[in-house]
Amino acid sequence: MNISRTVLQIVALTVAVCGNLAVSVAAEPPAQASDSAVQHVDPKQAQKLIEDKKVIVLDIRTPGEFKRSRIAGAKNMDFQAPDFEQRIDALDKSKSYLVHCASGGRSTHSLLLFKQHEFHSIYHLDGGIKAWEKAGLPVEK
Repeated sequence: MNISRTVLQIVALTVAVCGNLAVSVAAEPPAQASDSAVQHVDPKQAQKLIEDKKVIVLDIRTPGEFKRSRIAGAKNMDFQAPDFEQRIDALDKSKSYLVHCASGGRSTHSLLLFKQHEFHSIYHLDGGIKAWEKAGLPVEK
């Protein structure tokens, strides 16, 4: 019986500790802007990076979206493709990339993958290509 009581005490303690950890983790904001490998940029800042040839543009929308309009020189890598993670892992991690999607949702979700694959310089176009177009910046069709 002592072993059962000890096990129950350990389980109760673990649940209590894990419960506290869950609360503290949930209270933490998502690691985006503070992540040193990721810098968030607006369309004008992104345009400057592209003009200065400091980044490779990764458009992670579907091929259909990419075909309709895209930033000149962008490379399409569909976030929803089953091999997306393998494709980004094959990229040169020493280079800088500007990542975007339509409005920022998919590209924001992709940032964790870039971090996990140890990229050192990722720029995120906040608002995606919609923000780019709204700023009056050019697209290819």
